[in-house]
Amino acid sequence: MTPHIPQRPLQAVLFDMDGTLVDTERLWWEAVEQVAGRPLTEADQPDVLGRPVEHTAAWLGTATGRPSTGLAAELHREFAARVRTGIVPRPGAPALLDALAAAGVPVALVTASPRAVADVVLDALGAHRFAVSVTADDTVRTKPAPDPYLAACRALGVDPAACVAVEDTETGVASAEAAGCAVLAVPSLAPIGTALGRTVRESLAGVTVHELGLMVAPELRVMSWNLWLGGSEVDDHRAKQLKAVLESGADVVGLQETGGTAAQELAEALGWHHHRAGENLGIISRHPITARFGDPEVGFYGAAGVRIAVRPGHEVDVWTAHLHYTPYGPYESAFDGLPAAELIAHEELRLAQMRDALARIADSSREDVPVVLVGDFNSPSHLDWPDVAWPVTSAAAEAGFADSYREAHPDPVAAPGHTWSPVHPVHEDGSGRPEPQDRIDYVLHRGLTVRDARTLVAGSPRPWPDVADNDWPSDHAAVVTTFALPPR
Repeated sequence: MTPHIPQRPLQAVLFDMDGTLVDTERLWWEAVEQVAGRPLTEADQPDVLGRPVEHTAAWLGTATGRPSTGLAAELHREFAARVRTGIVPRPGAPALLDALAAAGVPVALVTASPRAVADVVLDALGAHRFAVSVTADDTVRTKPAPDPYLAACRALGVDPAACVAVEDTETGVASAEAAGCAVLAVPSLAPIGTALGRTVRESLAGVTVHELGLMVAPELRVMSWNLWLGGSEVDDHRAKQLKAVLESGADVVGLQETGGTAAQELAEALGWHHHRAGENLGIISRHPITARFGDPEVGFYGAAGVRIAVRPGHEVDVWTAHLHYTPYGPYESAFDGLPAAELIAHEELRLAQMRDALARIADSSREDVPVVLVGDFNSPSHLDWPDVAWPVTSAAAEAGFADSYREAHPDPVAAPGHTWSPVHPVHEDGSGRPEPQDRIDYVLHRGLTVRDARTLVAGSPRPWPDVADNDWPSDHAAVVTTFALPPR
């Protein structure tokens, strides 16, 4: 697999300070308790956590009858004194800042604390790490208003929608989301719920720059793979199948020729979700399956689908199809010399099966949910043969499905993308005739953006019949496409 390049790269990461980069939330809590003269409770959190000093001072003033100006100054002193002696970086924060610097991703500090306190923290963390810092002193309104994050984006010259804000409080999350940023929430004291465009993690430890990029533009990597009678022609086939799936980086795999049990066994080994349909079809997914479509007792040929929840607000329908293998058009063209009209006429059975699959997809689909249709169609593409309008792929195109491989590789001469067959260089009838190589396995889609598409074969498979020791446990190449999900 080759690296795929995001169409809208991560432009910047905007960090809250207190409780996010440094463990000052507890210090602030202690400072407020000191000034309030009493222990704080959970009921006090909305007026204490993520709020500017002035808000908390006004709240304390109302409760105690003391002037808020004097309370604000006292809160400043108590908190700054604790920061100077007790500042501790949050787990994973230094490593993430280093990774962002190495990747050339600009970083900003966006805090509701005053400049005097922020500068103390910046000195401790290394002010050189931050291209911009925005404090409570720098905007008319501070969190939960969007102003601080919008100011940071303006200073960096970046689009808020291409940035990730890292926050630890509901107040800060509200500010960042109002500005249009994706949010990574890492709660420090109070829990934060999941929501559209928001990722919640327990810690910054282990967070990567790549993960942050996916929060801006989430991806889904889909694989289509005919397992060849469950893989039974190759020794140790299940372990080899697992290795291929893992190395592909796939998030969801549409399977054909499962041998009945492959989908369940692969999913259990991976810790994934699965759907088994009939004796031949299956889908495995690292994301939860929320619905199942099609006839669960479908025969050897047909189609089956699932709906997967990639993340809150992002669902995708994924269908796998296997169409009948005979008569096989490339043989009829190469060996029998049939003209285009006869080749097309002989696609009648496969065309009926495709139309049935498309009708089932139409019945189950929702307008706001993208659809992926993968499978072994046993038919070439009308996009690959200039003289034959192959009707199976044409029918899918007429139903609104785009061919992800041809989107990524428009020229069929430069990138033929053959999937049949890595183990059949010559025809197996003993005649010695070259086997027609063609593209008959597909990842089609409706409503997604293609970032990359590749065919996949591991190693250098030995030809049939000497296949038992092959690293690649199939007679088909797989197709792997990386999609960008639509924004919400």
